[in-house]
Amino acid sequence: MPPPKITVCILALLIFWIAPAYSLEYAPPPSYTGSNLFGRDFSGQILRTAEFASANLQSTNFSNVDARGAVFSGSLAEQANFHGADLTYAMLDQGDFSGADFSDAILVESILLRSTFENVDISGADFSDALLDGAQVRELCQSARGVNPKTGVSTRESLSCT
Repeated sequence: MPPPKITVCILALLIFWIAPAYSLEYAPPPSYTGSNLFGRDFSGQILRTAEFASANLQSTNFSNVDARGAVFSGSLAEQANFHGADLTYAMLDQGDFSGADFSDAILVESILLRSTFENVDISGADFSDALLDGAQVRELCQSARGVNPKTGVSTRESLSCT
């Protein structure tokens, strides 16, 4: 005797609905390491744990990206736009961010050691628990002002400016 139609429908549903979940594999984060991304527009994208190490990021637009845990180590990012970007846990060490816009960015617990931040806009940026060199902190404190609109933390307070 053939199975009832309801049983066949349920089995078909299980095969097409549940089975694909078991075949999903982990997709590695995008890697742009060593790439020339001059002037590219990544605005508003989700770039969690993406790799931009040793890349040319001059004039690149990262405004409002979710780049939590992303790696920007050793990159050239002069005049880059990080306005409103979430860079929590990101690595921005040994890079050149001269003239970049970090206004309203979240850099909580990010690593910024040995990077250059000359003439940057950090108004409203949150650097809470970020790792910075003492010289970087002194330089950034000279222009630190505002409050981050998402975290509610003062830029000066997040840098422990005196």
